[in-house]
Amino acid sequence: MQRLTPILTAALFGAIALAGCRQQEDTAATPTPPPATEPAPAAEPAAPAATATIVDVQLGTEAAENEAVAEPKTSFAPTDDTIVASVSTATSDPTADVDGKLVARWTYQDGQLVDESSEMLTFSGTGVTNFRINNPESWPEGKYKLEVLLNDEVVQTREFTVE
Repeated sequence: MQRLTPILTAALFGAIALAGCRQQEDTAATPTPPPATEPAPAAEPAAPAATATIVDVQLGTEAAENEAVAEPKTSFAPTDDTIVASVSTATSDPTADVDGKLVARWTYQDGQLVDESSEMLTFSGTGVTNFRINNPESWPEGKYKLEVLLNDEVVQTREFTVE
């Protein structure tokens, strides 16, 4: 039995040594988590695209040098050959250029179309665009309406009369 004890002792020490090495291998095989870092800052939301809006619409018989209607009115004489609509516009960002379509639709009484015209424009800051209807003969008396569309949406309406 004396010979068996040193063999058992050696086997026991060998098993302990292997277990210790194996534990070190397992530890080495486990990846170390990366160091804690602060989350990346959230991206700032993109600024909304600049837009154009209709600020005002005035009707009259002539425009001044700045393109605005010289004397705004809502009632015209049958003999007024020309009726002018001055459409004032502005962009949400005065330094941006905004492409758009501006339409003037003129109707009489029950919606009978008198005239419709459009312009493709690049709006920048503030501006005025004029639309005109002409009738060298007398205008029929009654109620009229002007619809101003921006990019195919009615955004302003003006009613006027001829008497």
